[in-house]
Amino acid sequence: MSFATADLYDQFADKVQVALPMFNDYGKRRKFCGPISTVKVYEDNSLVRAALEEPGEGRVLVVDGGGSLRCALLGDMLARLGLQNGWQGVIVYGCIRDSAIIRDMDIGVKALNTHPRKSVKKGVGDRDIPVEFANIRFVVGACVYADEDGILLANENLLQVLPC
Repeated sequence: MSFATADLYDQFADKVQVALPMFNDYGKRRKFCGPISTVKVYEDNSLVRAALEEPGEGRVLVVDGGGSLRCALLGDMLARLGLQNGWQGVIVYGCIRDSAIIRDMDIGVKALNTHPRKSVKKGVGDRDIPVEFANIRFVVGACVYADEDGILLANENLLQVLPC
């Protein structure tokens, strides 16, 4: 994939939203993009699993975990599931676990931090609704672009050669 968020910003500043710089990179794939799908959960990763069990078709799963730092919403098994099902990446407004294993997986993963505790599994949350965090409003179907410099969101595909 050949793009840089800095270059995209320079070229399309009036068409993009820029996330506040609060995310760390965890997956082997440091550069990823795609149309987004969302889940909104709080300390419950049941809907994260349900989403990643579906064909990703080049999408990026955006997980609004409410910024909780009390448990992980993604681990190596869910990251592997996403990779196997064709997801480009996962952006977690919350924590992940199994980071040493995830760093060797060819999937993009950005999160606030790591935490060893599992989440609960009650099936509570919302799917494919607009979510807002890091100064961005993530709307299903918009295109997200992520690399080592940050995260951009555009309502349209900025580069036709990308999977957005």
